[in-house]
Amino acid sequence: MEKYIINGGIPLHGEVEISGAKNAAVAILPATILAAGKCVIENLPAISDVMVSLQILSELGARVRLINKNTYEIDTTYLSCTEVPNELSRQMRASYYFLGALLGRFGNAQVAMPGGCNLGPRPIDQHLKAFTALGAEDSVEYGMINVHSDSLKGVHIFFDTVSVGATMNAMLSAVLAEGQTVLENVAKEPHVVDLANCLNMMGAEIRGAGTDVIRIRGVKSMHGCEYSIIPDQIEAGSYMVAAAVTGGDVTVRNVIPKHLEPITAKLRLAGCEVEEFDESVRVRRTGDLHPLKIKTMPHPGFPTDLQPLFAVMLCLAKGTSIITEGIWENRFRYADELAHMGANIQVDGQVAVIEGVDSLQAAPLRASDLRAGAALVVAALGAKGISEVDETSHIERGYENIVEKFQALGADIKRVDKPVLNVNQAM
Repeated sequence: MEKYIINGGIPLHGEVEISGAKNAAVAILPATILAAGKCVIENLPAISDVMVSLQILSELGARVRLINKNTYEIDTTYLSCTEVPNELSRQMRASYYFLGALLGRFGNAQVAMPGGCNLGPRPIDQHLKAFTALGAEDSVEYGMINVHSDSLKGVHIFFDTVSVGATMNAMLSAVLAEGQTVLENVAKEPHVVDLANCLNMMGAEIRGAGTDVIRIRGVKSMHGCEYSIIPDQIEAGSYMVAAAVTGGDVTVRNVIPKHLEPITAKLRLAGCEVEEFDESVRVRRTGDLHPLKIKTMPHPGFPTDLQPLFAVMLCLAKGTSIITEGIWENRFRYADELAHMGANIQVDGQVAVIEGVDSLQAAPLRASDLRAGAALVVAALGAKGISEVDETSHIERGYENIVEKFQALGADIKRVDKPVLNVNQAM
């Protein structure tokens, strides 16, 4: 096991390169199953969720070949198994995308109930609603989700709630269905559009991704392709916030500024300078931070994944901030950790009220989930003194080389092995 040792209080300066989008990668990798051929996927982030996805593909019978650190060739021509290994699917939430891809190609799929961060109930009822509407039968037995269909047919589906996962799973299952499928009340996140673009490169006919209505005309078969994944807007936002928290000056490269607009707008309101270029943004903070009111919402609203990081920044603002969480009910689990650092943050249900303090104090910290973990790293970077962040495996599910990237910006941070307690020795 590993932990991070962080000597904070150093303003970050320099440039950081953003990796491929985690939330796109974990859907595009299962999508290669539909190609029944060779796909070369570029700009894959070197993170544990991607490694698990590649391992699942290999276990299912795909031939996976490393081209370079961020590029893989995946040949699903001879893939025949439709059951995702239990121990792998439980390691990440996005394993449910294998349901849609396997159902779309083989008419059959078995995947364990997904794992990942504990942010509250994550029902897959909207996923199953889409599969059932297309003509599949589903059941859950002993923690395994089973879906089966002899013939998928296009249909009109209206989602009861906006769900990224259900939208993408419906796309995966519908591209080879007979006839036209219309999806309404869909998610519009950049990674939804990225998946649609990748599927179209494989021969699918998808129109409307990024709007409220997606139309899919089923095709007889699909083929391999070469595709490069979009930059990760959440990773980019994390480094932008880190610049603000530490009072630094950071240029974030390999981004799509359009995808960052909700983040950029809030940073400017908080008193930061943000310059936008074609494929980069520069964030500087020289004065005081201003309090904000934030409510997380589906895209193009403020992203829930950046809520914990903005909370860290608002702990240092001059005044009272209010954050309302509109997506996940357990998103404020990091609040107790920030309180250990001297933050004045009160949580009542889905609302956090933050009274800014002059500074945060170093403390031992524990990452409870991916984004909370990243927020605690940024909090430690902004606090004077030496902090330790434990359970870093959560963080490395979604951030490639986070320690090395912060080191390149001048941070005093290192990754160290955590000794494993020997119970016999301790007695």
